[in-house]
Amino acid sequence: MQTNHTPIRYFIIKGISDDPQLQLLIFLLVLLIYLVILFSNVTILVACTDPQLLTPMYFFLANLSILDISCSTITLHKILINFITGDKTVSFSACMAQMYMFGSLGCAELSILTAMSYDRYVAICKPLQYHLVMNPRTCWILAAACWILGFLEVFPHVGMVNSFSCYVSNEINHFFCDIIPIIRISCEDTAIVETLFFIEGLLTMMLTPFLLIFVSYVFIIHAILRIRSSSGRMKAFYTCSSHLMVVILLYTTLYSQYLTPNLSSTLESKKLFALFNTAAVPMLNPMIYSLKNKVLKRALKRILCRARPRGT
Repeated sequence: MQTNHTPIRYFIIKGISDDPQLQLLIFLLVLLIYLVILFSNVTILVACTDPQLLTPMYFFLANLSILDISCSTITLHKILINFITGDKTVSFSACMAQMYMFGSLGCAELSILTAMSYDRYVAICKPLQYHLVMNPRTCWILAAACWILGFLEVFPHVGMVNSFSCYVSNEINHFFCDIIPIIRISCEDTAIVETLFFIEGLLTMMLTPFLLIFVSYVFIIHAILRIRSSSGRMKAFYTCSSHLMVVILLYTTLYSQYLTPNLSSTLESKKLFALFNTAAVPMLNPMIYSLKNKVLKRALKRILCRARPRGT
């Protein structure tokens, strides 16, 4: 481990645990979770290609699945590679790239969830105008804006961290290159980048999407309560329940990961919340959307039937 205050060419990723007896268990668990993430999200993507599912809701759900696969791949692959090769080092440039990609994909996911809340708002509050407002062109513009915004928002933070010239250590107490663990081992004055991360990062990238989603659901709940029949209210709420569960799950983990006090006693707990955010959430998202979604299940069956050779 390097301890002198000098520029470094590589970092050492500490990983989830230092206990040698747990390494095989961690590897098998992460591998299983990653395979489930791939299978479940690819299944969602395949189902969304069905002609009857070419709607705004499933279009944004497909974008969410792509983001979940990408985010988990970027973060979890290092755990698997470390166990297989025994090499815990990562080059400085690769570490910056991983930090940038993770942050960008996370921001894009929050934006996609915001677009999905707008889609549900139009569907419930303005049903007669739904197909006019949420036309394919609008959906593509919203999705493109979410991806572009996500990759632009993180750039200033990563640029400032990339400019750091010295570190007190090159060991990162995490299982991937995240901005907070890297800031903590820098020997430079990090006040500016921490302030920027809090104000522009957390308030703009997290609070703004949350407020937009919250406002959307205020109007949605108000519209649902005005529906006279109980069956109509249940049907309207059912169309939003999966999205609302995903939003609550993601924001709870992000709050625990980035907004809780930065005390030394919480370092390990923050790492666990990061693991939950990068592994459990991408695994649970497709399950939440498909658990009671009969339309999605029927679409997948139709695709499998079409793919099955005739006569079998």
